[in-house]
Amino acid sequence: MRLTTLVSRELFERRRQLLTSFLAVFLGITAIVAIRNVTFFSEKAVARELDALGANVLILPKSVTVQDYFQADLHGAQIPEEYVTRLVLSDLQGLDNLSPKLSVPVEIQGHEVVLTGILPKAEFQAKAMWKGAGIFARPSGCGDVEGGGWLAPAPIQETLVRRRVVEDLAADEALVGADLAGLLGVVEGDTLQALGRGFRVIATLPETGTVDDARVFAHLHTVQELTASGSVVNAIEVVGCCSQISQGLVARINSLLPDAKVVTITQVVETQIRTNEMMARLSLIFLVIIVLVAGASIANYMYGNVDERRREIGTLMALGADSFLVVRVFLLKALVMGLAGGIGGALLGTALAVVLGPRLARVPVLPMPGLMLSAIGIAVVIALVASSLPARRAAGLDPHQTLQEI
Repeated sequence: MRLTTLVSRELFERRRQLLTSFLAVFLGITAIVAIRNVTFFSEKAVARELDALGANVLILPKSVTVQDYFQADLHGAQIPEEYVTRLVLSDLQGLDNLSPKLSVPVEIQGHEVVLTGILPKAEFQAKAMWKGAGIFARPSGCGDVEGGGWLAPAPIQETLVRRRVVEDLAADEALVGADLAGLLGVVEGDTLQALGRGFRVIATLPETGTVDDARVFAHLHTVQELTASGSVVNAIEVVGCCSQISQGLVARINSLLPDAKVVTITQVVETQIRTNEMMARLSLIFLVIIVLVAGASIANYMYGNVDERRREIGTLMALGADSFLVVRVFLLKALVMGLAGGIGGALLGTALAVVLGPRLARVPVLPMPGLMLSAIGIAVVIALVASSLPARRAAGLDPHQTLQEI
C-alpha cells in the first residue's frame, strides 16, 4: 500500500475529529491574517495622518533657543543651505520631505508680515547631484504602502504648507496664508509687492490654524536674492520616519551636521511609536493565543488517533513497516491539514480584511501576498510541531504488545 493511500484513508475515515482540528487551524489563520492585514494598513494611515501635522524634526543654528517649535525659523540666525545637500546625499535612513526655509519680516500694503522662502519639489528634482536621492519617497515602514501608493492621497492644500511639499514655484510666484489673504483682500491671480519685487499669487491656502495662515511663501532663492543674504536658511524642516527617530536619527543628523542644532516634536514622534507598538503587540497576542489553541487541538487529535489505532499501527509494523514510515504517515497528514487550513484561512482572512477594514478601521486595505505566504507557513509549522510527539509515540509502539491487546 502506498504512503499516499495510507494518508488519504487516515484523513477521511475519521472526518469528525479531523474537521475539528482543521477548523482550529483555519479559523486561527483567518483571524491572524485579517487582524494583521488591517493593523498594517492602520499603522500606515496613522503615519500619513501624523505627517499632515508637519515637520517633526527641525535643523537650526546652534545658537538658537526654541521657544515655539512652529515659529523657530523667526530667530534671525542662519545656517548654510549646503546642509541640505549634505542631508540629501547622506545614507541616513528615515529622512523625508526636506524643506529649507528663510523667513524675513516685510511690509505688504502697510502690514508687517513674514515672507518665507521655501524650496519646491521641482527644485530638488532639477539638481543633477540630487537626482535619485528619493528624498520625497516615504521610507519603508513610514506610511508608504508598498505596491499600493495609490492609497496615499495627494496632499491637499491644508497640508502643503505644513509639510512645505510644493510641486513647483516660480521666482515671481507666491502662496498666501488664509488669514493674511483675508486681511489683505487678495485672491488668486493678484499681485503683491514685497522687497521691491512683484509676486503673482498662485494660491490662497485654506486655514490651518497655525502661524502659516499669516505668512507669504515664495521661492527660497528669490528671497535670498532680494535680502542679499546669500545661500543661507533659518531652518531646515524634516518629516522624519518616527521609527527611525526612535532609533537614533536625531543623533546621526547631529553627527553629520555638528555645527547645527537638531530638535524634534517629541509628542508627535512618541504618539506614532506608541500606536504602532500597541498594534504590533495586539497582533502578537492574537498570534500566541491562536498558536496555542490550534496546536493543542491538533496535538489532541493526533494523540487520540494514535490511541484509537494502536492495533492497526502494530499490524502495519508487524507486516514490515518501519518506524520512519509511521512517522511520515502522521506528519504528512499534519502537512495536508496545515496547508488546507493555512490556504483557506489566508484567503478568507484577506477577504475579511479587504471588506471589513474600510468599515471598521476606516482605512483602505489591500491583499498582502507576503502575509498570506507567512500565514500558510505558520499553519504548516503549527500542524507539524503539534503532530511530532504523537507521531514519535506511534513510531515507538511495540507491535507484539499492541497485537496482544484486546
